[in-house]
Amino acid sequence: MTRSHRFLGTALAIAATAIAAPALAQQTVSPERLSADVKTLASDAFEGRAPGTPGETKTIDWLVAQFKAMKLAPGGPDGSWTQAVPLVHTRMGTGTVTAGTQTLTQSRDVYLSTVRGVDRVAIASAPMVFVGYGVTAPERGWDDFKGLDLKGKVAVFLVNDPDFEATAGDDSKGRFGDRRMTYYGRWTYKFEEAARRGAVAALIVHDTAGAGYGWDTVKAPAGENYDIVRSDPSSRVLLQGWIEGAAATRLFAESGQDLAALRKAARRSDFRPVVLKQAFSVDLPVQHDTAESRNVLAKLPGKTHLDEVVMFGAHWDAYGIGAPDAQGSTIRPGANDDALGVAGVLELARTFAKRPRTDRSLVFALWSGEERGLLGSETYAVDPVYPAAKTVANLTLDILQTAGPARDVLLVGAGQNSLEDMLGDAAKAQGRVVTPEALPERGLFYRADHFAVARRGVPTLLLMAISGASDLVTGGRPAGQAWLDGYMKCYHQTCDAWSKDWDLRGAAQDVALFQTIGTTLANGRAWPEWREGSEFKAIRAESAGERK
Repeated sequence: MTRSHRFLGTALAIAATAIAAPALAQQTVSPERLSADVKTLASDAFEGRAPGTPGETKTIDWLVAQFKAMKLAPGGPDGSWTQAVPLVHTRMGTGTVTAGTQTLTQSRDVYLSTVRGVDRVAIASAPMVFVGYGVTAPERGWDDFKGLDLKGKVAVFLVNDPDFEATAGDDSKGRFGDRRMTYYGRWTYKFEEAARRGAVAALIVHDTAGAGYGWDTVKAPAGENYDIVRSDPSSRVLLQGWIEGAAATRLFAESGQDLAALRKAARRSDFRPVVLKQAFSVDLPVQHDTAESRNVLAKLPGKTHLDEVVMFGAHWDAYGIGAPDAQGSTIRPGANDDALGVAGVLELARTFAKRPRTDRSLVFALWSGEERGLLGSETYAVDPVYPAAKTVANLTLDILQTAGPARDVLLVGAGQNSLEDMLGDAAKAQGRVVTPEALPERGLFYRADHFAVARRGVPTLLLMAISGASDLVTGGRPAGQAWLDGYMKCYHQTCDAWSKDWDLRGAAQDVALFQTIGTTLANGRAWPEWREGSEFKAIRAESAGERK
């Protein structure tokens, strides 16, 4: 029986009428405190919490003050509350972008940015090459490049995996998890692969189904970007971005190519790159500076196993100040994404601080730079305060639903590790069931801060409400879908704002699940394990000797 079938069987076995009243009554996570913390963090005073801005300074000061009031200990390097996250901050200006005879307009036809600290991005008549999905996966018998030299060229990719749209006649069918996205499907991988092969630029053809979000989300950063300060800037392409779907179709047609036909060809292992007739030219000014952002880390030291850590995480950053919307609003407050997750971590810290000390240590991590590519958590993972080998688990909150109690909890990345069994047990105790994410092709497992430590072998669990429609106590799954559809219109926009009309009882339920799981892990001796087939199992196994 598959894990998804087992979840469905469990769901059928449990009466799906309402959340048990005693479960809600016993819950120690306060919806009112969650709401109050979000109201503060998402207020105009915090200016959208962009890294390296005055809004960050206010955010960090406020977060540290909360942990101090709870009497937690500093959890950062050398007894500090924060960990430095050195960033390159870029803002791309307007200028000329052409491909063949077509002039491409920024934010309408293309969305371009750079993570290089340069004054100008100038590319003159660079050859364009369509590389399909741009995947090199020897373990899966797949290579889209076939020895192609990309030096000085513009690589054009499809988003997602080769089997995202595969049918029974395609030899990619099932090689990359079917509809479940692998890391090969993420835009970050494609930009990284282009840089490894010497491309001067990397462009991804946007489609909403493959990306998991619409064009408005792609262009939301408005030309602004961030990256970690790197000793070798050439490890990132000079120019990166997206081509809007209709614009890409026109561009390929001008080159005598049918993009729809090439999509089908790219689903086969014998696909070969296609050189387009157009040359790509761009001349855009860039403002750039460096900024030192900060992660916030607090801890409750364990009684008997201080060096073993259970970590709770969320990201404090949002998109800051941008272009005015139709109502003239410029602040993108990130109330749900992810001030609500931060509020959840703060509430966990409050409740644990009032309880007897656990055997293992608890760490509460609030990351910078998630919206810019998981930069704060990646900085931590590269130079961890608490070694990955002794980190028991990472439990991450990133977007919770605000429409009331639910009969289920959504699981992102089903089949990855044994923490999902603990989630099932904790949900059952609340009178709820686990529902696997509805759209695994969106690759949400690779799009939140837990991924940075997962790549280093730490078992992780992510709660993210945009992974499907919750089965709400009032209105069922249709009501959950209505909430999801409404929220996605505000995803990364000015309207992701706090509302007095939120019903955070369901969000409090989800935070309480982490309270239960964290307590079990912190007072036990178990080490969660990755499942067979997980890409992280072998990494964790390398450090097995350090865990007893």
